[in-house]
Amino acid sequence: MVADRNAVADARQSITDTLYRYCRAMDRIDHALGYSIWHEDGTADYGRLFQGTGREFIDWVCELHEPLSHHHQIGNILIQVDGDKAGSEAYVTTNLMATQDGRQMLRTGFGRYVDQWSKREGRWAIDHRRYILEYIFTREVEATAGWGLRDRSDPSYAVLGAIGAA
Repeated sequence: MVADRNAVADARQSITDTLYRYCRAMDRIDHALGYSIWHEDGTADYGRLFQGTGREFIDWVCELHEPLSHHHQIGNILIQVDGDKAGSEAYVTTNLMATQDGRQMLRTGFGRYVDQWSKREGRWAIDHRRYILEYIFTREVEATAGWGLRDRSDPSYAVLGAIGAA
């Protein structure tokens, strides 16, 4: 019984860490880290925005994010584990900033990731993700550039290394 509880706790922590690494992959435009979130045959369903494999999604979204300032946060994570399978729901807030017609425009999206997971060869990763958009708002802002970098030269890599990278 204790072993079962420990296995479930380990699975939940692994899945939670993987969700956090996803946000890091988005904000650092880290393709390798992004690829590691999905199993090789994993799929992504972002409604009208994107349908395809996890790897295709990472390539598409990183290209889309490249010219933008952006910040992703994830929370309210619920996870159900059944052996080597799991399901999760996580709330996500995404901020994307771009210059349009000389104005700084901030687009903030609120949604949920509903993910199906499996543990294969000792690694938890996504089999299928469905993104559910709740709402988006766009507004003009006065923005100051931050200090974060969009690649592996970001200071976090010196402290954390290339965690989770495949």
